[in-house]
Parts: sequence; C-alpha cells; structure tokens
Amino acid sequence: MKNITVIGAGTMGNGIAHVFAQSGYTVALADVSQASLDKGIATIGKNLDRQVAKGSLTQEQKEATLANLTAYTSVADAAKHADLVVEAATENITLKLKIFAQLEEVCPAHTILATNTSSISITQIAAVTKRADKVIGMHFMNPVPVMKLVEVIRGYSTSQETLDLIFDLSRKLGKVPVEANDYPGFVANRILMPMINEAIETLYHGVAGVEEIDTVMMLGMSHPMGPLHLADFIGLDVVLSVCRVLHEGLGNPKYAPCPLLVNMVAAGNLGAKSGQGFYTYTPGSKDKVVSGYFL
Repeated sequence: MKNITVIGAGTMGNGIAHVFAQSGYTVALADVSQASLDKGIATIGKNLDRQVAKGSLTQEQKEATLANLTAYTSVADAAKHADLVVEAATENITLKLKIFAQLEEVCPAHTILATNTSSISITQIAAVTKRADKVIGMHFMNPVPVMKLVEVIRGYSTSQETLDLIFDLSRKLGKVPVEANDYPGFVANRILMPMINEAIETLYHGVAGVEEIDTVMMLGMSHPMGPLHLADFIGLDVVLSVCRVLHEGLGNPKYAPCPLLVNMVAAGNLGAKSGQGFYTYTPGSKDKVVSGYFL
C-alpha cells in the first residue's frame, strides 16, 4: 500500500492523515469544504511543530510529512488512485453509507475501504458496496498521533487477507492493532460509553459534582482523565450517538443515554469543541477553565 485516502479533516481525520504521512505514505485528505481542509492541515502542522519542539521529529521530517499531504474537496478525485481509504466522517450512519456507496463507484477494484467508526456496524456499511470482503473497521484512538491502539473490526464478510493487511499496516504506523468482532460499540466503546453515561447519571442524581466525580475516578481508579472531562474531549454529541447505537443495537435499557446528556446536546453544549460542556473551555482550545455545569 502506498496511496492512502482519508475522508474527513476533523479531529480524527487529520490525526489519521498525520500518522500515515509521517510514516511515508502518500495521503489524499478529503473534506466537503476548503475551510475544513485548511483547518485540518493547520492542525497537523501545529502537532508536527510540537514534535519538533520535543525533539521527537526533525524539521526535515516535518517538511517531508507535510509534502506527503494533498487536500481535496472531491472524494472522487481523492480516492481514484487509493490503495486504502479510511473514512473518518461524522458518526452518522446515513452519511457513512452515502460515502461508502460513492467510494464503491470511484475506487479501483483492489482498494480496501476502512471506516474509523467508533460504534456503527461494519457489516451494514459493507452492504452498500460490492466488495464486502475488503471493508473493515480501523478505529483509531484520540489523539491519533499519540495513542497506540487501533481497534480492527472484522465485518461478517471481511476476508482474512484484508484483516492481515490492516494488521500489518497498523504495525508499520507504530500502532498496536487489536481485533474485535462486529457488535455495537465493539470493545472500546462497549465498555467506555456506559462508564461515561453512568458518570453523567451520578451527576444528574446529585451524588457529587463534576470535579468530584472526575477526581474520584482519577485518584481512586488511576484514570488519566476523569469521565466527564473525557466526555467533553470526545464531544457530547459523539457520546450521545454511540450510547444510542448501543441502546438500539443491544436492546438493553442499561445503555439508554442519561436525560442530562440528551439535554446538553440539544442545548448545543457539546464539550471542548463548543467551549461549554461539563467544563468551560478557552475559546478555540481544549484547555478547560472551570467546571461549567451546576446543579
């Protein structure tokens, strides 16, 4: 594999493009707007600058990484020569099915189609293509340049050859691939999201405040970040979406999203990206200022 296409220049997409480009792959980064692409490329540049400042990357390596990136506002143009496409669009099943149907039309026959979905069925996504054996989940963790794990999800028809290729590729990126089967939430979010939702329930019922809940989990359970702070970091809309996938897919009331989470998303308080969630954030950054939610 030499030519990689990444669909979506947001937090996950630009991080995925970053690690592929830094590993020497030719990367086509696609998004619907030039503004989103410019922001994504700028984020990659800033993250590379941090690596240079820390001494983990040279200036020459930074420039080589950026030279490996090309931005496109057309998925067809970005993917027409791809050996692998990694879709990292919004966690919305309708959007993902539309993208994969388009990729089926424009990609060469050998192209592997991967999705960075954190919860949506790989089998369902593969069904809109004619290459279900070449469709796979490649779920990176945030922040992508730092986190080692790649959750590799095998759909009902994903071939062993495709699985082996993605495992090998993940290792070449310096990542640790772990196989999961195609069930709602896979492994990471099947465990993480109910924990976050329960933390929100604990706040909702007045057991403790935001900082108290996060402190208990950090100091008592050795979590590097409290669950409410982590929810803000992920995006409360994403948390809600995954909780709904778990609830609908597994049919168990224990996965139902907390009413407080539903209301916060409805109000537009999405966490760090909106500047307000369980904490208040400095505009344009993920630096929290104070706890922003009060009972």
